[in-house]
Amino acid sequence: MDNFSIGKSDPVEEIKIIYNAKRQEIEVRLNDFKKIWKKGTKKEIFAELVFCILTPQANGKACWSAVENMIRKGVLFTGDRGQIAKELSRARFIQKKSAYIVEAREKFLFNNRISIKSVISQIGDGYKAREWIVQNVKGIGYKEASHFLRNIGFEQNLAILDRHIVRNLQFVGVIKEIPGSLSKGRYFEIENRMMEFSKAVQILMSYLDLVMWYKETGEIFK
Repeated sequence: MDNFSIGKSDPVEEIKIIYNAKRQEIEVRLNDFKKIWKKGTKKEIFAELVFCILTPQANGKACWSAVENMIRKGVLFTGDRGQIAKELSRARFIQKKSAYIVEAREKFLFNNRISIKSVISQIGDGYKAREWIVQNVKGIGYKEASHFLRNIGFEQNLAILDRHIVRNLQFVGVIKEIPGSLSKGRYFEIENRMMEFSKAVQILMSYLDLVMWYKETGEIFK
């Protein structure tokens, strides 16, 4: 295994220590995600999609708080673009994201011919489902599509390459430097290296993501 020095690297040992300490808590969180796929309503799955539309260049907790506020106020499922935009004060690119939410709602939530869960179910494969989402949902890239599929419990082995994860991949030596941007090819390259590292340290990808998130933020979120 190139570059990783398993068992000798302090950064790698730190990841292992966090994993051992937080493994049960992470497992509970991952099971929560799986319940959404098994028992979640169309609206619950849509709320997760909205969350992932909001997260680019924004604080994740603030984005989920915005989603919860919109649900509580009845805006997420019935509000117009202006009403949604008013609830996105802590997200960047508010006007674009509010438009993406309305378009996704019209396409997947209140369209009797198609729902995002039925499409994903028919595709069946996590990688193909991610590609379909990237191509068909505005405002969603590979990171956000991977995040969405993980959060609804459909696919837990894709890399969610946000700034926290990329920083930690550099920390453990998976990548030499943090890329300024991620093209499709570069995303897949880093994802494959993360998967190799996951196998080397014997920590499943889904657990590794939340371990690295915890290391950066001090909490297990989503």
